[in-house]
Amino acid sequence: MAKPDPRLAQALALVETGSKAEGILLLNQLAALNEPGALHVLAEWKWQGGLVPQALPQARDLYRRAGEAGNAAAAAAYTNLLGCGIAGPRDWPRALKRLGDEARRDPKRKRALSLVQTMKLDALGDPRALPEARELSHTPDVRLFPRLLSGAECDYLSETAASGFQPSVVVDVRTGRDYADPIRTSDGSTFHWLIEDAAVHALNRRLAAASGTAYEQGEPLQILRYRPGQQYRNHMDFIPGAENPRVLTVLVYLNEGYQGGETCFVKTGLKVKGRKGDALVFRNSGPDRRADPMSEHAGLPVTSGAKLLASRWICAGRHVA
Repeated sequence: MAKPDPRLAQALALVETGSKAEGILLLNQLAALNEPGALHVLAEWKWQGGLVPQALPQARDLYRRAGEAGNAAAAAAYTNLLGCGIAGPRDWPRALKRLGDEARRDPKRKRALSLVQTMKLDALGDPRALPEARELSHTPDVRLFPRLLSGAECDYLSETAASGFQPSVVVDVRTGRDYADPIRTSDGSTFHWLIEDAAVHALNRRLAAASGTAYEQGEPLQILRYRPGQQYRNHMDFIPGAENPRVLTVLVYLNEGYQGGETCFVKTGLKVKGRKGDALVFRNSGPDRRADPMSEHAGLPVTSGAKLLASRWICAGRHVA
């Protein structure tokens, strides 16, 4: 790999010391020369917004260019976006081919590819079949899909998410912003779009199929960890006043061997503690697209061990970019 152009450090230093316009100009000049580090930095900035205006399609193309210039992290991000169809066209076969190339150099990409190859998928990455659901409750509408995920798939999600755990947050219904609240004391790790690799994407499409919705309606997959004493007190996932409300929730139990931690529907007393790989799907709204008060639920306190859970909120309309 070629050494980074020393002007890249100079450009970043200019931005950090307050000469933002001068630093960004130099970055753009380096990007025009296909300097991989500069392309990657600009891709990150345009993806996140702030220092420069957010522009996801431009960021996606910058990730592509940075990858072609030799930046492995940018190449992986572009492959992920290509497989998911985020901020541009989706090309699942091409994404898998790229992943195969990356797997020859990167053990993490090799593991993702190996897991995808064990899945029974169609040409677009959708599941060929699903286990039959069991209705646990009619009101609220609660269904359980036994072993929707394999043990290896559960382990992949848990282990891949492990380095990203942060204290969980909730949404302020007035502002739409996330904040810490003692109602929710778990830790969470989110597979945002840049790191949603082909294995995670295929699993998200399986969750969409189980919920009878499109992949594009789902928010990024979260992995939750509850240690002894941690819980999610009584709450509803539906956010009143949201333009694109969360109408369904999918939870996948990623492990066993812990005590407590049942998912409890507080109005009916229904308690669920799935086996590893079981998926719980429940509706948060009624036919009028308003919050269903019967969907109020809680993650009861874990008393021993650690509970690992995958959570995906499903919106009424398209959520992805």
